[in-house]
Amino acid sequence: MAKCVKCKKRKAKRYCPALGESICSLCCGTHRQKQIHCPPTCPYLVKHKPYQDKRALEKKHPVHPSPSLSREDILSDERLAWLAFNIEAPIGRMAQREASMTDGDAMSALDYVRDKLAKESRLIITTETSMVPKNELGEAIFQSIEQCRWEKKIIVPGELQTYTKDEKSKCLDRVILALEQYSQSRWENRLYLSQLIDRLSKISELTHQPKLDIPD
Repeated sequence: MAKCVKCKKRKAKRYCPALGESICSLCCGTHRQKQIHCPPTCPYLVKHKPYQDKRALEKKHPVHPSPSLSREDILSDERLAWLAFNIEAPIGRMAQREASMTDGDAMSALDYVRDKLAKESRLIITTETSMVPKNELGEAIFQSIEQCRWEKKIIVPGELQTYTKDEKSKCLDRVILALEQYSQSRWENRLYLSQLIDRLSKISELTHQPKLDIPD
């Protein structure tokens, strides 16, 4: 049996479609989607991706008592609350469409957005960064954040205001904190998604309620 194309030591028992050659199971697991740009159709990627995603979430978001929200919660600011709403809205829409979506999928998308915001100002894109696969939901959230504007409403509509990078990061961290608290690190469930869908549906109902004519 041929030797692994990566380590040149162990027996190559798996065919790697990305490399076009055979590879050992250890190198396959170690370099998958890191040094090896795996195609989404690879059977080993499909088989092990859910487990790897869960491990990655557990590493980024270890189980520990979540900090309680302070009295000066940023969402008490109507302007920032609007930005947070635009972060959660794409998550709620996808959760309604896809019953198989989990809290872990939502967290992966938010982590993707946080990483993208952090790298937004960097001009140099490393090979490792360019190989990171895009997250569909993460991209939708990122675009929602970028397009979000706040309109001051005093007497007449004011000019549209954009959000700073710091404000985007703060609101994103606030949504991540809420997800951590609702999910209780049980990433395979829909504890956060269920309350989010319910909350967004109530907002929609209030938005579409007809105004009452109050007699003089």
